[in-house]
Amino acid sequence: MREENLPLADVLARYSGGPDDGIFTDGSCSPNPGPGGWGVAWLKGGELVEHRHGHDPATTNNRMELLAIIEALKLIDEDTAVIVFSDSNLCVQTLNQWAAGWERRGWKRKAGPIKNLELVQEAYGLKQSRPNVKIEWIAAHTGYLGNELADSLATAWMRSSL
Repeated sequence: MREENLPLADVLARYSGGPDDGIFTDGSCSPNPGPGGWGVAWLKGGELVEHRHGHDPATTNNRMELLAIIEALKLIDEDTAVIVFSDSNLCVQTLNQWAAGWERRGWKRKAGPIKNLELVQEAYGLKQSRPNVKIEWIAAHTGYLGNELADSLATAWMRSSL
């Protein structure tokens, strides 16, 4: 499957698979770097209960992926238990594996500067303040409703309708 750039109504009519509960995030950029967007879709029991999206005229895909996770974490209270799904393995590994070590070393890494440091720090801080949140990777463009909704929101800036 590939990115389809569908409006939300078309995604809701076409897709139904995947996890029924969680917050799904996605970022887009075309070309990369260039204009981009981010999207967040919160499903409860398979129903879309909340969504957010935004646009940046000059960005990168990784910045939009991180911003989507930040916006997802801002949606929830500190004691909420939920899984935040991202199709960016880089972002998931950054927040689940690498950021703790970077923080211990004064936000430095052995291989050079940390790209998008301010967004990594913000996302990691939000994640640390929400101990009941898990951040997990989900495959992109597989027809899972939540991921397809997040993709639709992340690419909404390219369309005339949401």
